[in-house]
Amino acid sequence: MAVSRALRRLLRIRDLEEEQNRLALESALGELHGLERALTATANRDREGRALVKASAHSGLLPDRLAGLEETRAASRHAKAIGPRIETMKGQVTTLRQAFLLKRVERRQAETLIGETEAREAIAADRRGQQSLDDWYRSRLYREATDAEDSGAVAPAPQGHAKRQPAQSEIDCAAEKLESQSIQSENRVPESE
Repeated sequence: MAVSRALRRLLRIRDLEEEQNRLALESALGELHGLERALTATANRDREGRALVKASAHSGLLPDRLAGLEETRAASRHAKAIGPRIETMKGQVTTLRQAFLLKRVERRQAETLIGETEAREAIAADRRGQQSLDDWYRSRLYREATDAEDSGAVAPAPQGHAKRQPAQSEIDCAAEKLESQSIQSENRVPESE
């Protein structure tokens, strides 16, 4: 079974879906990092406002004190607004990460399926090639044996694991030897009697 176009198309679709999920995850992570940087900047703004209030307490300048208090109040409001957005974004990042990993697993499953199919096809092709080679060798041995029988000569010994078939003259010679041995053993007088 060849790897079908449908499987190749499925792999391509899974690859595109994984890429889309990766881009969505990167976008959400970028937004989350931006919110975290904004929260850090807000904390710095709050710290600077407190430092301004502290400095105005020593110097006695009322406008610095009011500016410091306003900076602290604005930083607090900004932090309260950013906190829930960060938590929401963390949930979205987690969901997008799971979707991305799921698509990656699906793509890898499709790749594995195609790889296994191609490996099975390669093994089957190798087997067919070996079978063809074996058939050719057997037919060559058969031709040599029939040619040798037709000419009455002894067939050449084949290479490999196949056994050589004895010629008729060899069979007759072996039968005569066995016959003469059995006659000699019958004519032999037992020594112990």
